[in-house]
Amino acid sequence: MSDTPGRFEKLMEPGMIGPVKTRNRIIKTANGTSFMEEDQTVGPRMIAYYERLAKGGVGFLVVESCGVEYPLGIQHVHYFEDGSYEGVQLHFDDDRFIPSFQRLTEAVHKHGCPVSIQFQHSGPWNPTGLLPRDPKIRDIKCPSTLTADELPGPDFLPCRGMTKQEIEDQIDLWASAAERAHKAGFDACEINHGTCHQGNTFLSRIWNRREDEYGPQSYENRTRFIRNIITEAKRRCGPDFAVHALMNVAEYNHPLGTTLEEGAGMAKLVATVADGLNVRAERYGHRGGLIQPDRILYPEPPEELPADLDWSQGGRGATVPLVEAVKRQGVTIPVWTACRLDPEMGEELLRHGSLDFVGMTRRLLADPALPNKVREGRLEDIRTCTGCLHCFDMRNKNKKLECRVNATLGRELEPEYQCSPVDQKKKVLVVGGGPAGMEAARVAARRGHEVVLCEQGPSLGGLVPVAAIVKDMETEDLIDYVNYLKTQLKKEQVTVNLKKKVTPEVIRAEKPDVLILAAGAAHTSPELPGADSPKVVKTEELHGRLKLALRFFSARRIERLTRLWMPVAKSTVIMGGTLHGCELAEFLAKRGRRVVIAHNGPYQELGEGMTKDDLENLWPWFKLKHVPIWFDAEYREITDRGLKIQVPDKRVFVLEGKDVLMTQDWGPNTAVVEELGHLVEDTRVIGSCREPGWIVDAVREGALAGYSI
Repeated sequence: MSDTPGRFEKLMEPGMIGPVKTRNRIIKTANGTSFMEEDQTVGPRMIAYYERLAKGGVGFLVVESCGVEYPLGIQHVHYFEDGSYEGVQLHFDDDRFIPSFQRLTEAVHKHGCPVSIQFQHSGPWNPTGLLPRDPKIRDIKCPSTLTADELPGPDFLPCRGMTKQEIEDQIDLWASAAERAHKAGFDACEINHGTCHQGNTFLSRIWNRREDEYGPQSYENRTRFIRNIITEAKRRCGPDFAVHALMNVAEYNHPLGTTLEEGAGMAKLVATVADGLNVRAERYGHRGGLIQPDRILYPEPPEELPADLDWSQGGRGATVPLVEAVKRQGVTIPVWTACRLDPEMGEELLRHGSLDFVGMTRRLLADPALPNKVREGRLEDIRTCTGCLHCFDMRNKNKKLECRVNATLGRELEPEYQCSPVDQKKKVLVVGGGPAGMEAARVAARRGHEVVLCEQGPSLGGLVPVAAIVKDMETEDLIDYVNYLKTQLKKEQVTVNLKKKVTPEVIRAEKPDVLILAAGAAHTSPELPGADSPKVVKTEELHGRLKLALRFFSARRIERLTRLWMPVAKSTVIMGGTLHGCELAEFLAKRGRRVVIAHNGPYQELGEGMTKDDLENLWPWFKLKHVPIWFDAEYREITDRGLKIQVPDKRVFVLEGKDVLMTQDWGPNTAVVEELGHLVEDTRVIGSCREPGWIVDAVREGALAGYSI
């Protein structure tokens, strides 16, 4: 134990949100999961997920965004060819949902954690792009009528202005949802008027063109809708129920956007009726807005960053100045925000008075037990969020929530992911020290097995440190994740042998009961004329150069040094347009290289493995940097000039470059399987050794291997 509990005195201090006492100052802010049942109710999977968060010690838990009207009130909907639709987002518009939500609140309360639920009406914002076919269903109600030409971005739906009676009806929908939440045992609810949901369309002059008491002529008018919702919800639910609000206090990239002065002034009015404020900003023209401020910095910061936000730490804490602006208005109720804050930043901001609570989402997905580990002084045991946004991407694709580094997230009840103590201790030999091998070793040892891990190279992490160099280290924390795994292997007493090539003789000497082959992918040579040309840089060679540099410098140091010099020609052709090719092209273009991407597959494969939000930033950036992308390209030959390709209409082109970089020259490691796999009866092949994939695949397969022994 260390002095960590005292070090985080403010973070671990109980607080009050209206009548509700919190265990500490960490708030699990709302995020969608798609874990609901087919009948749209809350089932065992979702309950187990939230119970795990409560058990992990969070101070105040906010259940994911829940629509107050169906289907118009939710933004995550599957629409089928026959015109039917199915929501993959919670909604609480009917009493039939009360019993299942009650089971959720009972599970959370069992661990002493207060629980809230976020309510929203999606209004005109439909970032999934899944629009209903029936025009009647598309009757999107907003303060004012906006045609398609008047919308501030491509992810929005045309909407019509509401009558006063319709506004009253909408207020009733919100208040009725809060009333049901109270009956289901929730301690509070959050009224979501952020991003571009229906609520914000009243606050924002971009959307609100009314000329009555709900119009944009004054702060009182603009906040009347949300204040009336909160007031009515509190009237119906009584004094023991807290109602807190989520709202934009600044909007950017539009001439009519809410200024910070306006937003802080409106927040002051909302604070007269609300019990707490969760504040954020909105940026038009970007699909994700500013929900995750760090991601607008990818691949490079835009020319005009929102001026009121703090960009000094790569997006971490970016929206804290918004909270400070609200508090300067004399607001006395608790105010918080969520923007990749970690425990250290949270404690500092609490001590400074910049925040009253610390909002966290992604960090608690990566490690739901983070609050307990902080309280117990076990910071080194916190599984680090890498900031990849895989979780958000899964949600945007209307798939079930998943975390790249936490394979058990959302799988709390699945038998194959249970970390139960072993009945019979076995000796496990893991071949390979990448993410798959390290995770398999960690899990197996934690369950009680004797584990030996052998890595042929001089360090652990596999290709993750290489990936950390190629990726922007300001927006992804891959090295911290590798360090977490190293620490856990040491704590679980895993025997780690570096520079150790596993041969049949080694296996015979170790005599393992279980052999896990996680040696990584095998490098292959394409059958292409000129593939042996000196101008060709194969993946294996490129990785070798970077791994050699990692023996002498940190990944961060190398990332900076490569901006001064690299052993890569000034003009390059990259073969392969999925994640590896695109990220390598980005890396080289940032360092002044002239880059061309050629992909021997369809357009749909371009960027495969990357998040949708990152790709929507990357494509225009490539255009700005003059990085052409060829798809459906048949590789014909590597010549002295570059790569010769043939396109579908049979035309032939030579893509010129002094170097040709291969990113597709790897496959399953059949050689190591054939050499070693037959020596131990219980042999498992995982990660890229089995099939080249992404980090999320490696971690999941490693965890499954460790849990299954």
